[in-house]
Amino acid sequence: MTIVIHGFGSAGRGGKAMLFREYFKSRGELCIAPSLSYVPELAMDTLEQLIESCGEDITLIGSSLGGYYAIYLAEKYRLKAILINPAVDSAETLKRVLDMGGMAKNYYDNSEFTWNENHVKMLQKYRVTEIKNGKYLLLLQKGDEVLNYKDAIAKLPHAQTIIEEGGTHPFEGIERYFVKILAFMGI
Repeated sequence: MTIVIHGFGSAGRGGKAMLFREYFKSRGELCIAPSLSYVPELAMDTLEQLIESCGEDITLIGSSLGGYYAIYLAEKYRLKAILINPAVDSAETLKRVLDMGGMAKNYYDNSEFTWNENHVKMLQKYRVTEIKNGKYLLLLQKGDEVLNYKDAIAKLPHAQTIIEEGGTHPFEGIERYFVKILAFMGI
C-alpha cells in the first residue's frame, strides 16, 4: 500500500495526490491520500494510525511538509519513502508563515487557517536528526521557489536522488517519474 502525504495547506484531493491515486488504481495497486489536519500532532496521529492498522508493506510518498512527515515515519517504522521537493526542516521553514501574520491558505478550497507558534513547536517533535532506517528516493527541482534543493541533499546524502533543472515547488511533471517510483518500490 502507498500513502501519499500532502504538503502544507494542501489536501488529499490536491492535484498531485489525485495523479498518484489514479495511476496506482490503473495498475491495481492500493494508494490512499488522506486529507490531513494542518495541526501537526493531529496529522501525525492520523498517519500513524493508518500505518499501524494496515499490517502490510507500506511506502510513503511525501511532498514538501509531507516529505518532512514521511522522513519521521520512514525512520520510525523502517519504511521506503519517495520525497518530492521535501521540506527537510519544516519547523524552520514554516516560521515564515508567522512572519506573515500567521494566516495561511488552504489551496484546495481557498479557505484560510491560523498558523501559530504552538504549531511550529509541534513540528519540532518530528525532526529527524540522523537518517538510519528509511530507504529514500529524492525527487528535486532546482527551480523550487519555496525550498532550497541543496538542503534535502545535505539531509539525505545517501538517498537515490534525481535532480532537475528548473521546475517549481509542486514539482512539475511528476507523472514522468511514476515508472521510476514503482521500480524503487519494487512493484
